[in-house]
Amino acid sequence: MTNRITVLLVDDHSVVRQGVRAFLEVQKDLHIVGEASTGEEAIRLVQDIVPDVVLMDLMLPGMNGIEATRQIKRISPSTNVVVLTSYHDDEDIFPALRAGATSYTLKDIRSTELAEIIRKAAHGESVLHSQVANRVIQEVREARRAVPPVFVDLTERELDVLRLIAEGFSNTAIAEKLVISEKTVKGHVSNILNKLHIEDRTQAAVLAWRQGLMEL
Repeated sequence: MTNRITVLLVDDHSVVRQGVRAFLEVQKDLHIVGEASTGEEAIRLVQDIVPDVVLMDLMLPGMNGIEATRQIKRISPSTNVVVLTSYHDDEDIFPALRAGATSYTLKDIRSTELAEIIRKAAHGESVLHSQVANRVIQEVREARRAVPPVFVDLTERELDVLRLIAEGFSNTAIAEKLVISEKTVKGHVSNILNKLHIEDRTQAAVLAWRQGLMEL
């Protein structure tokens, strides 16, 4: 079958890998192209195979799944990582998402749900387990409350752009860092200036530092 989604399984428990493989192999649109029991092995396989999706456990011997995810995204940006783990503490969730994981789910989900998450990940769509999503929403709300009042009208992406402006990045550099177009960056800058009622990016940078945004 053509255009099948290629999947790499990463888990240090062979029984888990066997169980996941047994189910996914009967899905006609999914193709298991390899298995790894360590982060280092996963990275080597990604370099060789360049799978569409990596199904990643976090608790691995040696290099953990978070660092493996970070390196996988560096060497193969087109590969999307789905975290499949038993852990949903803050020290696992947020570092994994920051490392580049597309989705984060727990091992208590149904097999059919896992297959659908993999399909969505292959197209860059994110899915968070309900417990994980609740924690992420809570964190976002807390972060918004921590933003100085003068910046409350800015969106999360506009805040990201403003922070980078304050750090001295050009529009081109901001576009590369946030993986968006330079035209989009210019739009964000325009919105920031309008919302803050200031004339240029220098004033925006000064305001960000003076109001404590850069200290958060």
